[in-house]
Amino acid sequence: MNLTVANRLRIRPRDLQRSDLLNFIREHKIRRITFNYTGGDGRLKELILPINNMVYAERILAAGERVDGSSLFKGMVGPDSSDLYVVPEYNTAFLNPFDDESVNILCRFLDKNEELSEFCPDNILRKNAEDFRSRYGLDIWALGELEFYLIGDVDGERYPLANQEGYHASAPFVKYDTVVKEMIEHIAGITGHVKYGHSEVGNISPMLSENPKLNGRYAQQVEIEFLPAPIEKAADFLILAKWVVRNVAARHGLQVSFAPKLETGIAGSGLHFHLELLKDEVNQMTTSSGELSPLARQAIAGILAKGPALAAFGNTIPSSYLRLVPGQESPTRLFWSDLNRAALVRVPLGWRKGEDMASIINHRLKDRYISPFKRQTVEVRSADGSAHIHLFLSVIVAAIGHGLADPEQAEALAVERYVSKDQQEKAQGIPALPPSCAAAAEALRTEGKWLTGFLPERIVDWLESSLLSYGDEHFQDELADLEGDERLAEERACMHHFIDIG
Repeated sequence: MNLTVANRLRIRPRDLQRSDLLNFIREHKIRRITFNYTGGDGRLKELILPINNMVYAERILAAGERVDGSSLFKGMVGPDSSDLYVVPEYNTAFLNPFDDESVNILCRFLDKNEELSEFCPDNILRKNAEDFRSRYGLDIWALGELEFYLIGDVDGERYPLANQEGYHASAPFVKYDTVVKEMIEHIAGITGHVKYGHSEVGNISPMLSENPKLNGRYAQQVEIEFLPAPIEKAADFLILAKWVVRNVAARHGLQVSFAPKLETGIAGSGLHFHLELLKDEVNQMTTSSGELSPLARQAIAGILAKGPALAAFGNTIPSSYLRLVPGQESPTRLFWSDLNRAALVRVPLGWRKGEDMASIINHRLKDRYISPFKRQTVEVRSADGSAHIHLFLSVIVAAIGHGLADPEQAEALAVERYVSKDQQEKAQGIPALPPSCAAAAEALRTEGKWLTGFLPERIVDWLESSLLSYGDEHFQDELADLEGDERLAEERACMHHFIDIG
């Protein structure tokens, strides 16, 4: 069921007018307008505005409202510029699936000069994407893979799943499939960009923890993957999706965790991003013969070159670095590869010879499918649920620009850092991702001058301070000195401390 106001009115979202919204509100007896916006913690915020009368409804849709930026963005903004306007972006309006008397609208932040606030992460991403578009004549589209665990009291003894065997499992082996379907329906209704959802590898029963939210309970891992969208919208879709996932889970008495890791030896939850470059809405990631294009290779090289700094935005808590370990389909070194899930950048299957796969299987098929699209992407696999999504994608945009700005150097790095399936020894000689928040902060300092060309200096300083506050520079060494249950207990304590991250 599509929940967007534009779809209900059969209007293209970009053409939706304030008068259309007012008519919709009047005809459907909507009682509330809810402004939504992303705070500094990466979570969806809301301002509930009762429709006292239609004059007031028009006023708030036109003028927006005032909010306290210093509370929404603690540490990211100075007290002298903390007052902000939140102003609705009409094309995002949707019917709230959890409140059938509310129309919700995503807002953007304006400062006292009535300009897009420079320190708000969504505005930073928008500006970087627009600058990239202006400089290179290309659009960056992205899709996220949102992974998380649903945690509840369901008994896993009947139709049990062994640990690490939940991938694409169906009922009755997975216990929360009806909940996942409800999540997918609502997210698809709001964004129109869900590709699919499924159970993931991770399955933990029973969980062992000193945390009462977890101890003795059952955990099932889930993934919801999106369709490609302009990178600014891809970020918004993930924020909305997390909001939906938590609300649906709460209504079913379940706990949700986007934490990077919940148990040693069990699949962690990543936040992978697939990226593609488009020119005039045509995918530029492959040549006419279906091979990876020079542009794609330059983009990969840029991401590899700035990989350590990316960790500061995509892996922001100590338990992030318990996920980034060998043998768990997580990257540890700065290389790229075809299909290899241990690579920082992976080149997945891309239907390079067209999409008419059904004709190979259905031998008597008379119809043929000629796809108007190219679907090749490259996947960045390092980030997790602790990521500052808009900021992470802002740095991705900057990193791709870094690669495209010097094609010759980028091509050399792409050759140097490519690892085929028969070259695993080569991977061991390639530089590694940071092993801790402290090391990620050091990478942030190293790239400080470059980053402040794309991010306000105050944001970089705030993030560095946040990373250093954990004091985890020796955590991995301390774990190495422990054995057996003692080590396991320390790892669990770290993992479960961040159960509610994201």
